[in-house]
Amino acid sequence: MSLRSDAQTIISASIQAVQPDAAVRRALQGQDFPGRVVLAAAGKAAWQMARAAKDCLGDRIDSGVVVTKYGHVTGDIPGCTCYEAGHPVPDENSFRGTQAVLDLVSGLTEEDTVIFLLSGGGSALFEKPLIPGEELQDITGQLLSSGADIVEMNTIRKRLSAVKGGRFAQLCAPAQVFAVVLSDILGDPLDMIASGPACADQSTSAQALAVAEKYQLRLSPQARELLAQETPKELDNVETRITGSVRELCAAAAQAAEALGYEPAVLTDQLCCQAREAGSFLASVARTHQGRGKKLAFLAGGETVVKLTGSGKGGRNQELALSAAQGIDGLDDVLVFSLGSDGTDGPTDAAGGIADGTTAARLREQGLSIHQVLADNDAYHALARADGLIVTGPTGTNVNDVAVVLIGR
Repeated sequence: MSLRSDAQTIISASIQAVQPDAAVRRALQGQDFPGRVVLAAAGKAAWQMARAAKDCLGDRIDSGVVVTKYGHVTGDIPGCTCYEAGHPVPDENSFRGTQAVLDLVSGLTEEDTVIFLLSGGGSALFEKPLIPGEELQDITGQLLSSGADIVEMNTIRKRLSAVKGGRFAQLCAPAQVFAVVLSDILGDPLDMIASGPACADQSTSAQALAVAEKYQLRLSPQARELLAQETPKELDNVETRITGSVRELCAAAAQAAEALGYEPAVLTDQLCCQAREAGSFLASVARTHQGRGKKLAFLAGGETVVKLTGSGKGGRNQELALSAAQGIDGLDDVLVFSLGSDGTDGPTDAAGGIADGTTAARLREQGLSIHQVLADNDAYHALARADGLIVTGPTGTNVNDVAVVLIGR
């Protein structure tokens, strides 16, 4: 089989292994919810998680609201209203869907329960801003282009929101919140996943102001005043189950590679640098180990960042793959791919990118310089011209990214 065929097998197997259905059922089975039960789900995996909860509890769920990304609702869930909204920048549908959740949980008693299913992407999808929506969108855009990591971004975003940083749990009170959280952040910090709507906030206003200063964010006086205000530090109405992680994604990918005859090695599940630097590093790994006469697979999981220097189209996984293409240029039997487990990479319809030893030459033949493409952040269009886009469609899960180096001999 070709390296590309092997890569596709590894991609399919690893994504299937981290679907949230079984984890949601495990979390809910055997739970006793005495009063009324309502369901709120937010994030890229919200529809998949909500369907699993409905399958598990059936009519025990009185009603529900699901807020997920455009294209991620794949059918009706009885008793639930589904909203599709903007990501990575919140839009009017984010605000509309979130308000529907708030309407759902209003007026509950202490005997009632809110089953809250949360996954990555919730920072944009689940939002009721405390500043004008247009300003929140602008600040989000500034953060996305600055190179800030997800913890820095969410330290800012939770202070500009009426539902983040534990405030959603307060709005549910006196009802109890039973949260099932699918982690998409390294180390699984509950207060940072989707900006922690139902988790006491561990970050401080001083840290938020420091992030704003570090990236020279343009803020109105109102926004700056909100950053100086503390978020809830204690909550007494929340019980949480956390599931899924990039560690599981890496393990699944390694197992799939081993089944294909590769000797796998997980280099890290804490990758957190610029995407193009990660691509260069993985290319160096390939050059070191290529030609040793055996099939090898090197894996790195985590979440890289992109600092925007141009106006092109792409995502962090596409940038990683295109950067790696430079370093493996001309190598035989070597391939590098990187994908987001949710099936989307940046504001594109691709999950990530794939490159081999011929990718750079194919682009040169078309007059494209990888260095210039990366400077313009236009990896999507370049990879499309080199048959280098990975397209899976929405996967129903979201546990960070995995990048893999395959060496055929």
